[in-house]
Formats: sequence, C-alpha cells, structure tokens
Amino acid sequence: MARCAQADHRIRLGHLRQLVLDQNDLLVGRRERRDDRRHENTRCRVQRRTLKHREEMPGASRRQQHTRGASQANHLIPRLGPRCLDQITDEDIQQLKAGLADRHRKTVNNVLTVLCNVLRVAVKWKVIAVMPCAIDFYKVQNLLAPFYEFEEYERLIEAAGKIDTPSLVAILLGGDAGLRRGEIVALRRIDVDLRRRQLKVEVNDWKGIVDTPKSGRGRVVPLTETLFEALTKNRHLRGDRVLTLGDGSPVPGHTLRDWVERAQRRAGLEATGNVHILRHTFCSHLAMRGAAPKAIQDLAGHQHLSTTMRYMHLSPSERERAIGLLNRRGAHGTMAAHDGAARASS
Repeated sequence: MARCAQADHRIRLGHLRQLVLDQNDLLVGRRERRDDRRHENTRCRVQRRTLKHREEMPGASRRQQHTRGASQANHLIPRLGPRCLDQITDEDIQQLKAGLADRHRKTVNNVLTVLCNVLRVAVKWKVIAVMPCAIDFYKVQNLLAPFYEFEEYERLIEAAGKIDTPSLVAILLGGDAGLRRGEIVALRRIDVDLRRRQLKVEVNDWKGIVDTPKSGRGRVVPLTETLFEALTKNRHLRGDRVLTLGDGSPVPGHTLRDWVERAQRRAGLEATGNVHILRHTFCSHLAMRGAAPKAIQDLAGHQHLSTTMRYMHLSPSERERAIGLLNRRGAHGTMAAHDGAARASS
C-alpha cells in the first residue's frame, strides 16, 4: 500500500499518453521523495519537460511513429498503463502475450518492440536503473506472399480498363510499378515524366499522413507500355495528384480498396480489396522472368535485400544457373571442363 501511495513519484505507461498522441514529445522528469529518508535517490515521474522522441528514432518516418503510438494506445496502455515502469515483471509480459494470443505473431512482436524501446530509452535517460523484465520475441516464419498468376493479372487489368481509367491506373501502379497503397494515392502529377517514360516515388500518404516512402528514400521506376498508355489517358487538371476524386481531392485509402475490389469482382477473382497483392505480383513476376535480386530491390524500394529474396525462389533462371554449375564439375567435384580448357590453351 505504501508503494501504491507513492505512485505519483513513478513513471507509468499511462503517463506516456502524450507520446501516443504526439510522437515528437516524451515528457520525462525527476523528483525527490521527501517522505522517506531511506530513499534519497528517488524514482522518476512524468513532468512538463519535453524531450524530442525523434532523437531516439532518427530514421523513423511519421507513419512509423504513428504506428508505434497506436501500439501503445491499443495494447500497452490498456494493459500496463497503471503499472510503474520499474514494476513491469516477466509475468506481466506473459500476460500481455496471452492477451494478444488472437493476433498474428508479427503484430505481437511489434507491440513488444514498442515496449522494449520505451524501457530501453528510460534506462538510457536514467529514468530507471535497469531493464525490469526480459522481453522474448516470437519467431516468425516468412510465408510466401500471395500474388496473381500471369493470366489472373491480365484478367484484372482487362476488368479495370472496362470500369474506368482511374481504376486501371490504380491497378497498374501496383502491379506494373510496384507502388504501395500509400504511394499510389500520394503519387503527384509532377512525379510522372511521360517524356522519359518513368515515375518518381518520393511521397507516401498513410491515413492522411504525408511523408517519405516506407524505406525512407525515393526511387525511380520506368513505365511499362501499358502503364504509359493509361497515364497518358488519365491526364487531368483537377488536382496535383495522379488519382483524385471528382472534386480534385485526394483518393482516400478506403476508396482505393473499393476500386480494387470492384475490379477483382469483375475479373472473377476473390474480391478482397487487397491492394498490396498487386505489389507482391510485381515482385513475383519480375523474379519469375529472371530479374536480378538487386534490380527487384531497387524497383520495389525494399530497404533490405532479405525482403527481396522472399520472391527469388520463383526465379527459374536462378535455379537453372545453380544446377548448371553441377554440369561443369568433374569426378572429384572440380570444374573439369574449365580446367581442361585452361591447360589446353597454355
């Protein structure tokens, strides 16, 4: 009870609500306890002193900061908000995992990452002495990303073209250029260079938050013939973006999903409204056509090559080249043909 009575002297996750609402600011401070001489070095509580949270996440985009804030608002604060930071135990972590048992393991890991970062920063800023608990993450297996086969994608393009030009452009920006959903709705008319037949991906619109793409850097994507023709036909003066509503306002994410779902239904495909499957289709088709992993990484804007390698098992050229190496080996595993030719030439 005595410890609870001194709760105002300690930092709680509930006090980090400002971090949830505005990821730029984390209110941290110190105060000495005067009612207990045995504890001169006091624990900390939240005060009106602002420290830039971006300094701890210099590479985080506004979308990533908003996502981390949502993890606290939806999962951490409801479960651990009343708990002091230095009182979070291993049992609390297990209960947190149990409460998220119906979520995907990757989602659970994202929530645990946010909590781990909060505790790590608290230790770094000497708000608490040590990490109060151990946080173990789940092992997540990289599953095969869903994508459309060539024939299915052709049907989808044909169906979108019969609906209207904006629907066709939206489908092609995902399937022929590999843009993410936020990059599709944020693409500006000035980003499209029809003379050079290429487009620049420099901005991302995620729930109204306009920032850099997910990887943190832009990229240039050449236009396919089909996408070039669709963009040429889609030229307008209603707004500064490629895809707009009738009044020139930006296309919301849910509207884009509706466009995709309508095209899927008309093409006889499962009508999920999933926009990201178009990006998976883009990367998968490049791999199936024998594109190099580095080229796919650059075109898709993957930050890590390991992300691109998820698609490379689809590449027949990579498999054939690997097996071709075995055709050149000798009885003892040496490159017999190559070595014999080298000796003959000498």
